[in-house]
Amino acid sequence: MRCVIFDLDGTLADTSGDLIAAANTCFRGLGLGDLLDPATDAATALRGGRAMLNLGFSRVEGFGADEVDRQYRVLLEAYADDINTHTVMYPGAIAAVDTLRQQGYAVGIATNKPEHLAEKLMQSLGVRDQFASLIGADTLSVRKPDPEHHFEAVRRAGGDAARSLLVGDTQTDRDTSRNAGVPSVLVTFGPGRDAVLALEADAKIDDYAELPDVVARLIG
Repeated sequence: MRCVIFDLDGTLADTSGDLIAAANTCFRGLGLGDLLDPATDAATALRGGRAMLNLGFSRVEGFGADEVDRQYRVLLEAYADDINTHTVMYPGAIAAVDTLRQQGYAVGIATNKPEHLAEKLMQSLGVRDQFASLIGADTLSVRKPDPEHHFEAVRRAGGDAARSLLVGDTQTDRDTSRNAGVPSVLVTFGPGRDAVLALEADAKIDDYAELPDVVARLIG
């Protein structure tokens, strides 16, 4: 079965607002105030919790890698407690997923977000049932860009890895697809747009309405 695997953060949904809020909870707990701005730091948020903590601590003195390690668990707990206040699905994302499913594609998710948080978020957004698989950062002993992360998402969705592709928004996603020997489609409408435009990929889309035709061209 042909298969399309999606990244989550920055690809299916803009999760940056809730991620930054969780990081700022850590900084406030240390008496530092809100060190991250949801408007200007969104691209960093979509690179993960440690990237946010490192950016925030770079703006003050006296905090290093040890504090990042300590605060990472605090960040995850804060995020789990308030995971869907600001998060929104990107326009047309679920319509494109539904179209792909109707056209006979298996559809799944491979994300470097911890699995339990990804599951909780997708359930909260009311869209978990549209995806036949969900692989998180800790589901396996490896994560993206290791190709096994993609392959397992395909297997659990009931798909054929040889007729699969990965839809994402970062170099990690592009590298995962290359390591897996499958096409990559990068979305350009997220906060990391400039970085995406600079990457080589098999296709890029500005709107989810383009995706079904692009998928058909790349994997039939």
